[in-house]
Amino acid sequence: MADEDRSPEEELHELLRRMMSGEGGQIDPEQLSRLSGLPIDPATLQTMMRHLQGAFANGDDGIAWDVAQRQALHLANQGDLGVTAGQRADLDQALTLATLWLGEATAISELARAPRAITRGQWVEATMPVWQELAEPVATSIADALTSALSAQAPEEMQELVSGAGRIMRTVGGSLFAAQLGQVVGRLSTEVVSGGDVGIPVMPDGDAAILPQNFADFGRDLEIPEDQLALYLSTRELAHARLFRHARWLRLHVISQVREFAAGIRVDTDALEDLATRFDPSEPDELRRALESGALLPSRSEEQEAALARLENLLATIEGWVDVVTADAASRLPSAERIAEAVRRRRAVGGPAEQALGSLVGLELRPRRMREAAAMWRAVTDAVGVEARDALWDYPDLMPTAADIDDPASLVARLTAQARGEAPEPDEMDDALARLLAEEADAPGDAAPDENAAGEDGPEGPEGPRAV
Repeated sequence: MADEDRSPEEELHELLRRMMSGEGGQIDPEQLSRLSGLPIDPATLQTMMRHLQGAFANGDDGIAWDVAQRQALHLANQGDLGVTAGQRADLDQALTLATLWLGEATAISELARAPRAITRGQWVEATMPVWQELAEPVATSIADALTSALSAQAPEEMQELVSGAGRIMRTVGGSLFAAQLGQVVGRLSTEVVSGGDVGIPVMPDGDAAILPQNFADFGRDLEIPEDQLALYLSTRELAHARLFRHARWLRLHVISQVREFAAGIRVDTDALEDLATRFDPSEPDELRRALESGALLPSRSEEQEAALARLENLLATIEGWVDVVTADAASRLPSAERIAEAVRRRRAVGGPAEQALGSLVGLELRPRRMREAAAMWRAVTDAVGVEARDALWDYPDLMPTAADIDDPASLVARLTAQARGEAPEPDEMDDALARLLAEEADAPGDAAPDENAAGEDGPEGPEGPRAV
């Protein structure tokens, strides 16, 4: 059949065949122009084909996370805001003084590596591995959903071809999500003021960092001297980094809970198919808006709600401790309480980039019970002192629970009794264990062996020992 006699559908079929067979060099704009009978912009399709061919040539069905980092760095490095030598010197002084103050407020030791001032781009490079780890379950789910939607909507005569394109569609779907994640992380880099500002351990273990480029936006309308602002934020960042370095298990604990939540996310295939039926390639912003708004993520399941509650309590426990330690360490600052309140409000509301991350991954990193957790840590500090309080981070089993946030008095009673050398009051776990042991003790055991089981005259028999 001559090329000019093909229908638009046949032209698209031929394009896909050539792409799958590696004949991409023979696809030209003139051939694409014959697709005018389909609701696809030829220029857009040509770009799509180029990306698809590149994905197929790479032979990799994973997520193109380098796309996310490039996009994030592009946004982070806009504005040409660097860190001046004067800013570095001022922050070095603030971090040194904050280290001395923290020595009086916590028993947790100093960091092995010196804290530093970093740029927005350096923050992106340092934190992207963690964002990748957290977002991977959602990216995989979106890629799988795209593959399923393609197979469900393709005509019968194209099923064989589509089945071979599954790997490519996974790559394209994952790359699309990665690009959107890069935009979110890039915007987030323009808002955070420190490595631990998001609340989860996104910086490498044992690293503490301050982003002076974002001080201006944070301190706007506060009318607080910048040196006090830098000193307070340095103290808070060091407290956060010290905690995660001391409690080595805590980092994995937080990341695992976030991944547990993300692993339960399933893309709303009905919404995805609806978007596909009315999607206009000349208006790609519609797909971007769908990702940003969370329209492709269905409502949370009961398991996700339970996982989210556990994660929020964990983040609140961490942030509450950091809040109390920072308040004690920075008590000499005249504006400490005003800065602390600004930090709490900022963490409670979240900026636009954090909200976008919530829509993209389905998770809002908000420690909703931070004030209650801080009140618990304050009560513990007043009752048993700094060393006993910080010892609760030595092992996962010692860390306060959600019930302790609800009822700090019970936690304080247990800790004070322990400090006096008294046996703590039994809790529900102790009572359950005691009942289990009692039931086992009362259960009838195996019958005791009869000493005369071998005969009335003993094992030797009536005639004495048996000869060998």
